[in-house]
Amino acid sequence: MNALPIPGFYNKKTVGDVWRVPYQVRAGQAEAWAIEHRITPASHDSFNIYLLLVDVQNTFCIPGFELFVGGASGTGAVDDNQRLCEFIYQNLHRLTRIYPTLDTHQAAQIFHSIFLINDRGEHPQPYTLISEQDIHNGTWRFNADLSHSLHIDTEYGQKFLEHYAKQLKQGGKYELTIWPFHAMLGGIGHALVSAVEEAIFFHSIARCSQPGFQVKGNHPLTENYSVLTPEVTTGPGGQVVAPKNTKFLRLLMDADAVIIAGQAKSHCVAWTIDDLLNEILTKDEKIARKIYLLEDCSSPVVIPGVIDYTKQADEAFRRFAQAGMHLVRSTEPVSSWPGIKI
Repeated sequence: MNALPIPGFYNKKTVGDVWRVPYQVRAGQAEAWAIEHRITPASHDSFNIYLLLVDVQNTFCIPGFELFVGGASGTGAVDDNQRLCEFIYQNLHRLTRIYPTLDTHQAAQIFHSIFLINDRGEHPQPYTLISEQDIHNGTWRFNADLSHSLHIDTEYGQKFLEHYAKQLKQGGKYELTIWPFHAMLGGIGHALVSAVEEAIFFHSIARCSQPGFQVKGNHPLTENYSVLTPEVTTGPGGQVVAPKNTKFLRLLMDADAVIIAGQAKSHCVAWTIDDLLNEILTKDEKIARKIYLLEDCSSPVVIPGVIDYTKQADEAFRRFAQAGMHLVRSTEPVSSWPGIKI
């Protein structure tokens, strides 16, 4: 079967807006669509194709929200999601299951300003980089007023902060970054982009396929750029803080094909793919050939005049391709992709 048409209710002009999905109406339309186009339930698939959508949430994808990913064009995430919605609708019959990740935060987390304080009672501003030395020399310390609600004592909070910064440095990663409050649990920014949510819902009804939501980033003492592995998994005493998402890792490894898109290409998308690749290399490097990266449905972080991660994102994707993963575009027929058996 060739690509399906795009349903008439889809409006690419509203992809950059926030609105309520009319679930009951769309459910009826999806069932009728499945009958009209002879779309079978996902359980009938002999070749399982999973679509992993990284953090396609308002906080990253809607202009004016906290960490909008504008990319080089300034409208990156909106343009990406227009293509993504159309890709989902056109390949509704081929996508076995969709796995959206949800970056999920509350106020008191190690990368938010309230977590740290200085001698003047001030908190670091968003985008402040906190080095191991900053913590060691007392420039910034754990905010003791959070001890009660986080169920840790002040001494442990400070010790953990020192340990965390040290672990980041030893891992060869960036310094601890203070991010603006974003993807706040229960808030509008946490929700999926309305148009993408609608497409996922339509797919779930048409194909009788429950979306496999993956919550990440909700532990107060570590970051989760990747959906697969927290940045720091153990505390200063070796105790487990937050484990790897081994169940999801196994699921992705066992799929016949995994398509990956989302935001931002330079951060959460790249680190998720990197974690997946590292796991693949410990098992069987040929598994990398089952991974397809939708290049035109992800954008890098670009803050004009401040920072541009386009080069780093492109270099990461070239490295993934060299490892055997496929760089593809949403407008290319999925049936033409190497290794796809449909």
